[in-house]
Amino acid sequence: MNAGARVALYYVPDPDDALARAGACWLGRDAETGAAVAQPAFDGIAEVTADARLYGFHATLKPPMRLADGARWDDVVAAATALADGIAPFDLPVLEVADVHGFLALRETAPCPPLQALADLAVAWLDPFRAPPGQEELDRRRRAGLSVAQETMLRRWGYPYVFATWFFHMTVSKRLAPPARELWRARAAAHFAPSLARPRRVGAVALFTQASVGAPFLLAERLALRG
Repeated sequence: MNAGARVALYYVPDPDDALARAGACWLGRDAETGAAVAQPAFDGIAEVTADARLYGFHATLKPPMRLADGARWDDVVAAATALADGIAPFDLPVLEVADVHGFLALRETAPCPPLQALADLAVAWLDPFRAPPGQEELDRRRRAGLSVAQETMLRRWGYPYVFATWFFHMTVSKRLAPPARELWRARAAAHFAPSLARPRRVGAVALFTQASVGAPFLLAERLALRG
């Protein structure tokens, strides 16, 4: 991987899950193939989903990171595989479209301790491969206005929303003002409703890569949970 590349560990629906197809359609890109996907015929949807489209339809477990000096892609794959080998598949509660601090995302409708445990383990397990963030990145994170707990996480783990400050979310919009937010929440809820009507099994995690700053994230490896 080149110096500007990043890697992340995400939850994504199984490729044969209707939610995977609904997410790719809503965002306008299939993160596994990189192909563009026709979006619903709503004026402005390309702009509303532009940031989320770059990252692909996912929920973050280990946030995007540049690799530390001496760390190799094969080492990350081996470590992530070992992590997945020790975790048993589990049920994900039913999801819903929710307002998350002004942007829209799919959230679980009930607590899911195995999900939190997976995210916590992913952050710590893969951290030896993480290069520390530069000052520019730290400054950008802090412009959002971090709590004391989030600042602590940023300093230790390179990202403010991990462990106690982490929450599951699959982003489907940019930050929106209230009137537009309600409109797009209704549209997203209708779009995702057929695929959100049942619980689903978390049976794998996925390594994503970003070749350079501003490049789209692509699914590089699916890793089955085998614990």
